[in-house]
Amino acid sequence: METDTKHVLEAVRDGSLTVEQALMKLRSAPFEDIGFAKVDLHRKIRQGVPEVIYGAGKTPEQIIGIIDSMKKNGQDRILITRINEEAAEKISAAHAISFNKNARLAFCGELPPADGIGKIAVCTGGTSDIPVAEEAALTAEFLGNSVERLYDVGVSGLHRLLAHKETIMNASVIIAIAGMEGALASVIGGLADCPVIAVPTSVGYGASFGGLSALLSMLNSCASGVTVVNIDNGFGAGYFASMVNHMDRRK
Repeated sequence: METDTKHVLEAVRDGSLTVEQALMKLRSAPFEDIGFAKVDLHRKIRQGVPEVIYGAGKTPEQIIGIIDSMKKNGQDRILITRINEEAAEKISAAHAISFNKNARLAFCGELPPADGIGKIAVCTGGTSDIPVAEEAALTAEFLGNSVERLYDVGVSGLHRLLAHKETIMNASVIIAIAGMEGALASVIGGLADCPVIAVPTSVGYGASFGGLSALLSMLNSCASGVTVVNIDNGFGAGYFASMVNHMDRRK
């Protein structure tokens, strides 16, 4: 991977490639075909963040093979989402990983220092939403963000949220995670002047339809500045929050 990039840069230096041609080559750089997966080796160049392994549906052996490929090609920090304790134990026999059972998330390497614009606040309606919240929070921390967790601050006891008004109003991005009727996102959206990322969860009784009720409530939020990711998608929320919190890099 490093050799290919070096050749492109040398071609620009020698005048055989224009800057625009080099940029296109780097953006469409190669992957490694390991049979059961095609590992994207240059996603960081295109998107700023290396490929993340989605663990659900993959065997531990497949995940180990993907990690082998990534490490061989110079990627030392690797995020793995949606894995269980049994899979994590098997993977840890081949690679050193940190595993969070609650978030169903693991990673190779160390968490980097925070270098975002400000702080990401991760808020949940209830304690039952914490697994999704931890997936979001740890994803954001893995991507170099400072995260503050505000858990169990739902609208059934609004004073719990209002006790943290300073955190809400000073955050650069807020992730609002709730099941049931999903009202937390609208309340936070009405208090904050920053982007709010709403995450509906599958927490709730039968008529919540596995999170569909919260999803529709959040999509129909009357608060401006609220965007919505898919049901239980803590990773997607943490990733997008990190992108917003690093927008100064584009200046």
